[in-house]
Amino acid sequence: MANLYTKVELYALNNGITKDQFKDFYLVDNGQGAFIDKWEFDIPKPTKAQLDALETQADDYEFNLGQIAKRKAEYGSPQSQMENIIENGLEAEQTRINNIKLKYPKR
Repeated sequence: MANLYTKVELYALNNGITKDQFKDFYLVDNGQGAFIDKWEFDIPKPTKAQLDALETQADDYEFNLGQIAKRKAEYGSPQSQMENIIENGLEAEQTRINNIKLKYPKR
């Protein structure tokens, strides 16, 4: 189950709000679940039904963020990637990167 922040983020992005504008909302959890406390966008505040409709998209988004983090950890630093290219050639590095992508596929 995707978290509320992700669903609100996707709702905003789908409605023309950019990531640099995300300071214009706040989520609060009073112990009974998180909810939108402050909404200052130029679009209507989403309803629960609108956010629930984004569940699958939000799940995929969160899953992909995790896969990207795993990939980055295995890619290593840019310096180690360059070292591998110098020592083993560009094709070897491309093969290594492609194998990492296969190991951690995105949805």
